[in-house]
Amino acid sequence: MDAVHLGEDLEDKDTAFTWVVKANNRAYHKQFREKGFLCWRQRKYKGNAIHTAKYNFFSFLPLNLFEQFHRTSNQYFLLIIILQSIPEISTIPWFTLFAPLVCLLVIRATRDLVDDIGRHRSDKIVNNRPCQILRGKSFLWRKWKNLCVGDVVCLSKDSIVPADMLLLASTEPSSLCYVETADIDGETNLKFRQALVVTHHELTSPKKMASFQGTVTCEEPNSRMHHFVGTLEWNSRKYPLDIGNLLLRGCKIRNTDTCYGLVIYAGLDTKIMKNCGKIHLKRTKLDLLMNRLVILIFMSLVVASLVLTLGFALMVKDFQGKHHYLFALHTWTAAMESFLIFWGFLILLSVMVPMAMFIIAEFIYLGNSFFINWDINMYYEPLDMPAKARSTSLNDQLGQVQYIFSDKTGTLTQNIMTFKKCCINGCIYDSDDEHGILRKRNPYAWNQFADGKLLFYNKELEYLVRGQQDAMVQEFWRLLAICHTVMVQEKDHQLLYQAASPDEEALVTAARNFGYVFLSRTQDTITLVELGEERVYQVLAMMDFNSVRKRMSVLVRNPEGSICLYTKGADTVILERLQKKGAVEETTEEVLASFAEQTLRTLCLAYKEVEEEEYKQWEPKHLEATLLLQNRAQALHQVYNKMEQNLQLLGATAIEDKLQDGVPETIKCLKKGNIKMWVLTGDKPETAVNIGFACKLLSQNMLILEDKDINRLLENYCRNESEQQRAFKVMTHQNMALIINGEFLDQLLLSLRKEPRALVQNAVVDEVPQEVGLSRMDFLQARRISQMWRTIGSSLTQSPSVTSKIQESPEVQRERAFVELASRCQAVICCRVTPKQKALVVALVKKYQQVVTLAIGDGANDVNMIKTADIGVGLAGQEGMQAVQNSDYVLAQFCYLQRLLLVHGRWSYMRVCKFLRYFFYKTVASMMAQIWFSMFSGFTAQPLYEGWFLALFNLLYSTLPVLYMGLFEQDLTAEKSLKMPELYMAGQKDELFNYSVFLQAIFHGALTSFINFYVPVLLSSDISKFGASSDYQSLGVLVALSGLLSITLEVILIIKYWTLLCVVSILLSLGSYVIMTSLTQSLWLYKISPKTFPFLFADYNVITQPANLLVIVLNVAVNTLPVLALRMILRAVKQRPKKKGKEKEEAEEEPSEEAEVGTTAKVLRRGIPTRRSSYAFSHREGYADLITQGTILRRSPGDISGDTILESPNPSEEDLPSSRKESIFSPRKISILARMKRQHRGQGSQEEVGTDAGSQTGKKPAPQRRDAQKPPASDGSATSPAVTSLQASSSDDQAFHSAPSEYTLASQSERLDVRTASLRTLPWKDPASPRPSLLQVPAKKHSHSSS
Repeated sequence: MDAVHLGEDLEDKDTAFTWVVKANNRAYHKQFREKGFLCWRQRKYKGNAIHTAKYNFFSFLPLNLFEQFHRTSNQYFLLIIILQSIPEISTIPWFTLFAPLVCLLVIRATRDLVDDIGRHRSDKIVNNRPCQILRGKSFLWRKWKNLCVGDVVCLSKDSIVPADMLLLASTEPSSLCYVETADIDGETNLKFRQALVVTHHELTSPKKMASFQGTVTCEEPNSRMHHFVGTLEWNSRKYPLDIGNLLLRGCKIRNTDTCYGLVIYAGLDTKIMKNCGKIHLKRTKLDLLMNRLVILIFMSLVVASLVLTLGFALMVKDFQGKHHYLFALHTWTAAMESFLIFWGFLILLSVMVPMAMFIIAEFIYLGNSFFINWDINMYYEPLDMPAKARSTSLNDQLGQVQYIFSDKTGTLTQNIMTFKKCCINGCIYDSDDEHGILRKRNPYAWNQFADGKLLFYNKELEYLVRGQQDAMVQEFWRLLAICHTVMVQEKDHQLLYQAASPDEEALVTAARNFGYVFLSRTQDTITLVELGEERVYQVLAMMDFNSVRKRMSVLVRNPEGSICLYTKGADTVILERLQKKGAVEETTEEVLASFAEQTLRTLCLAYKEVEEEEYKQWEPKHLEATLLLQNRAQALHQVYNKMEQNLQLLGATAIEDKLQDGVPETIKCLKKGNIKMWVLTGDKPETAVNIGFACKLLSQNMLILEDKDINRLLENYCRNESEQQRAFKVMTHQNMALIINGEFLDQLLLSLRKEPRALVQNAVVDEVPQEVGLSRMDFLQARRISQMWRTIGSSLTQSPSVTSKIQESPEVQRERAFVELASRCQAVICCRVTPKQKALVVALVKKYQQVVTLAIGDGANDVNMIKTADIGVGLAGQEGMQAVQNSDYVLAQFCYLQRLLLVHGRWSYMRVCKFLRYFFYKTVASMMAQIWFSMFSGFTAQPLYEGWFLALFNLLYSTLPVLYMGLFEQDLTAEKSLKMPELYMAGQKDELFNYSVFLQAIFHGALTSFINFYVPVLLSSDISKFGASSDYQSLGVLVALSGLLSITLEVILIIKYWTLLCVVSILLSLGSYVIMTSLTQSLWLYKISPKTFPFLFADYNVITQPANLLVIVLNVAVNTLPVLALRMILRAVKQRPKKKGKEKEEAEEEPSEEAEVGTTAKVLRRGIPTRRSSYAFSHREGYADLITQGTILRRSPGDISGDTILESPNPSEEDLPSSRKESIFSPRKISILARMKRQHRGQGSQEEVGTDAGSQTGKKPAPQRRDAQKPPASDGSATSPAVTSLQASSSDDQAFHSAPSEYTLASQSERLDVRTASLRTLPWKDPASPRPSLLQVPAKKHSHSSS
């Protein structure tokens, strides 16, 4: 059915058909095992339970520790702890670093555990969904996780398919089943699946289902969503299977009461789960940079320790020579002492990589996540859903995003189609009721068939319709009511339309509300109610949509006997088939251009009256084409094209595919922040492009390159890479966009594949030749592309290609060229892509661009993309919660992405960068004094500071201000951040924290420590003259106080967002130093443990000496004033060139850009239309054939005496009474058998068979000549509704029921004739004096035969 292969990973060799499924035989499948991990043997046929979580009870601890020790900092701390545990080299107790490391590991493990518990809960909800499984001879309610391969499952309307199943039967005619695949491929139009004829006829009861012993042999589980090949072996015969017989997990059953399937793939073997990908450990750019910095710092510390050790080795020899009497203290040799002192220095200097920094960073990440959760501006009241940060470790990366990959359906759009405007005979009719005032009064109250849901109302148009004076208006609405494949049913005395696409439903509903009501259809008739008059049209031919024709036509004979052709389709194909082009046609073209600018989806409507002689000449050719066994599609296309000529234009319709609120504004704002937007969708190109224009991703003056254009560009790229790279830079002056499809990606994404790729025969949906005009367009476009390259190439100087990339394979070169081209485009739209291709596109950009990527989607088809991107955002939409459960952040609307990135992302990035820079500065400023002190302590590892100062420095004395800065710092308010998205580019360029900023912080800290240490040392002899002590403890206190005040003053200078909390944090930090120092240097603690508290009154002695206070003030002033002056000078210098540079750029660059665009655009622009076609119609080919062949239509009860189909019960609880759990069956309406029965009964029984409430016409067996058959004469009994009571059968297949119906589609349980007694009394007729129904057509008047 789905013949299009969207570029899935097909294997190079023929797929091994080793997957054997036996129906109703669980024991057979349980015996097979396959090799797993090491010697573990696992089941080949998996259960249906899914596990998307990363950990389980046993794997959490080892796997989480393994992931955490991937961080270089954790490995470094573990090494230092091991060294500290050795007494000979330990300078500080081992537990002082061990306890913080354990704390850090527990915090991160708890965060990962909470995230994974959410995944476990999601899996539990999915696995516990109810479904009906065949047990014995009845269907019982069980959970999804109880499903096994080979089980027979019963599904009802609106239920989700629990596994990949072979469709066995359904309650629809010919066992059709309609599914919605929006959660898989993003397409909103319905698709149909059909069971095999043999299972359709044979499996008609639970007893027969239970005895079904068929064997399915097919390919192994794979990720190819649109490909399936297998065979069913049953009763010694084999039947071929394809994707049209398969119901995929995640599909939703639509317009089908009950269907039955055999489970082929279950659980993690299903195609959608194969496309979901694995959970990856996501690391931010800053996190990866920190890993490299830790290595750099560690190497620096090793070098510093070696230098200090060398100094110790030189000093120790001199010391031992001068002080030989202290030989008892030197138990080791000089070499051994040097070796030990090296490790002692390494431990002492290990505080240069502070553990506290990583612990505080976790709290900063957590706090910023809470701010996202608490943001009232990202709360969506209709769903009662706030934003949610499910991952707390990626906040800073939100401020560095450069590429956004977005789904379309449900992410950018609401998936709601509304009839917005129309143009009839050159006149535009807009809605007079934009604000919904008139709708409250129901302006269509005069029409009993009006559903009250139409948002469009135009008083003038209503007057013309009801006046019936304008023939063009009448034909316009008549066309919308006739030319479609919509089916109808009645429920609660209301007409319910069931359309294959939301577009068709919107058009037919609009016609219905304006009085042209589609009432019912048969295999070769369609019945309307036109302003109270019931009219039956004989359908002579239906010419279906396809992607090449881009139009649909219906050839009908009206009740007056004349033949009319009604056509609707794209303006590009309709306008060129018009009989004439006058003022009305020119006006309509202008209107279409206006509709396109408003990003409305348009269809052109045209018709013509066909002469009887012309039809008689055309009809045999049509019949001949329908009977061809080869090239039937091409022959039909030629026959259709011959009839669809010399049309008369009626007008155009404009349908709005509603976007989510604020989507265009959000995309525009993000683009100003240098964020590139790619749309990845499984929908058709026309629909995706139209949405691209609607959300302002594409513009009218944009050059759009498609697959063929891109292929030519990439071929030229590989010939002279250096030249083409400069050509790409020239092309950036062109406003370009790429539109590519899944087949192109299948040829492109080679190096990223994990499965081998096969030679795929490109089966096309519509195997018809290209239109002449289209092929000519391709030729012209090819010539322009080649001319463009000649023009660009001639303007560039020849240069040799880059030698460093000659080693690359052609596939890698092609991928790199594509990414280079796409990165210079304003927009990229990928259509008809599978979930796995979405993930591969993201991986491709990450591989060659090294940028931060964000993926946003709302369905299961987006899960793999969300997992692959650096940041995954799930929208809580209509397609389930799979995307939400696998995302890092949850939003309710796409427009909230603007605030998430530009406000929270930028703030988080700025805060973390400031935090890291300041923490490195303050650590070096305080701790590097140890190195300077070692030069005065004989290069021993003796600490300069009090031990408690070292322990509490990062815990209390300097923590609160830096924590405040990491949580609350703002350079701009949220409103200003949204108004100036250009500021976001700082994060993309890594401006706030990089190697340069890190080295500046280290240099600044080293300079501060140098001043703080050497100023007291140099002044010690001078201040001692004033009575100040200059001993070891006093020096340590002076340096410690100078360092603490210097770094506190530095944080005061760099904080821009001042609040009362900021002041409190600074005062608490300084106050904690005063309090804790008073305690640790108190007399009573000294008496308790002199070795633990040796600095008795050291701070008091220093502070009480005025000379020492002056030294501290001098240190702080020397550290602060020069730095402050330098920053002011640099700021003034940077601002002046910017202003002058902007003026020069505006004066110089604009003309050159215009000139360049002008010269190159002449080559690049497409030759055909200046007006953009906004045709976008989501319709699937094949429904017209189902209607004309009678496959989709239901038969009346009299036609199906013995053919039955089971219909399953629909209880909602597993513990229902056993009597309710018995299966209930309804008759199967089989069109083929019905025709056979009519043949058997003979022509004399036509009146008995054909009394379908007076609406149905008799038919001969051959459907190809349905137009040549005469309708039977109607009698008075034809006006009674065809309603019969339910009767049980006496056969073994118990509880069979016969449901009333006719040729109307009735996929609900109420299968009633649409024209029942309640609706036969039309709103314009007087019940007291009924007039004869127009369905009672005299045979002579309406017997139109072409034979």
